[in-house]
Amino acid sequence: MIKSSDDNSLIRPQTLYEARLIGSISGTELSVETLSQRLADTDVVIIGEYHGHQAAHLLQSQIQAALYRQQPLQILSMEQFTLDKQAAVDAYLSGETGETEMMEDSNAWDNYRGSYRPLMEFARQQSLPVIAANAPAAIVRCVGRTGPGYLDRLATHDRASLPDHPFMDTPAYREKFEATINSSHGAADDAMRERLDNTYKAQLLRDNTMASRILASHSAHPSHQIVHITGTFHSEEHLGTVAMLRQRAPDLSVAVISPVIWPEGAEMPPLDENRNKGDFLYVIQPLPEEFLDKDRERKAISARFHRPTEDTCQGDSP
Repeated sequence: MIKSSDDNSLIRPQTLYEARLIGSISGTELSVETLSQRLADTDVVIIGEYHGHQAAHLLQSQIQAALYRQQPLQILSMEQFTLDKQAAVDAYLSGETGETEMMEDSNAWDNYRGSYRPLMEFARQQSLPVIAANAPAAIVRCVGRTGPGYLDRLATHDRASLPDHPFMDTPAYREKFEATINSSHGAADDAMRERLDNTYKAQLLRDNTMASRILASHSAHPSHQIVHITGTFHSEEHLGTVAMLRQRAPDLSVAVISPVIWPEGAEMPPLDENRNKGDFLYVIQPLPEEFLDKDRERKAISARFHRPTEDTCQGDSP
């Protein structure tokens, strides 16, 4: 039984804005302030999210501010901006551009204003660095389309911006990725398997780039705590970016905070099968179902996977 700090059973979140923080081992509910005290000396705090979930974004903002109260030397690192757009982020933070200009110049995500504005504004108001942590979108797309050899065709400057060993991997992450993709695509022929392998390499490029950017920030500012915001697939179970951090810097202290869905109608959240997702968990309501028709869902996912792009890759046929 999960217990809250006052020894009452955990109460299910009533709205999509609410979250319940839990220690994954103790099963005890925590306040944001208590969590921040426990993480005050942690080098990197990674907060996973389901993109667009209101509770995740509200909690991220609350944790960011609470950690700052414990350790005002803080850096915000974000998957949602790519490293080639760092100058656009910096220009906004320094007051050279306005928000809409920054969004246009950085190719900000469509949900920036509703989901990430509070994080950026807190950093701006406190004069904190913000790291555009992700790999350049065009390069990721081309790796996904043509394979890892695409990096060999990049200009020297572009390749130098990416990490050494950009496709560093762990078997558990590959297994998880393949299980997730296969559940959507079913049995794959040789051509499909090649496309899926390239897609996985693109995923690894994101994870290794984010890990590299975090480590570079830590090296430049060793006294600062880094708060990294990312999709939960990149961090839960200490896989993805977290595994890459551990391989590249084993002595770095990293804490992972991961979301867990409390299904409708369930008396308690599914803690036992999700304890390994993070050092701390936050329980949230599920988002509405996108599809009830499974055939329409498969077609929609397939369309996203094969979505055409106007970008061309070096070596593409004319």
